[in-house]
Amino acid sequence: MENVIRWHTVYSQKELEEILEKPISYKEFFEKAPQLNKHRILIKGTICGVRVEEVKDPLMREIRYLDKLIDKLARGKPMDKILRN
Repeated sequence: MENVIRWHTVYSQKELEEILEKPISYKEFFEKAPQLNKHRILIKGTICGVRVEEVKDPLMREIRYLDKLIDKLARGKPMDKILRN
C-alpha cells in the first residue's frame, strides 16, 4: 500500500514515514506532498458509488484517487497494472 501512496504523492519512503509519525489532516498530507503524480488524473471509475472523475472538490478528488488505487490493490490487481507501469 505504501507504494501506491508514494506513487500518488511522490513522497519518498523516509518522507512518508516522517509525516505519518504525527497526526495530520488529509488536507495537510496532500498539501505537503512533494508533488502529485501527473498520471493520477487517468484514474477513472467509481468508489463508494461516486465517479472519481466527477468529484468537484480538489481535496476530495485526491482522496478518492487514493481510495480507488487502494481498492484495486485490495482486490488483487497487480501493482504494475494499478500504477500503469
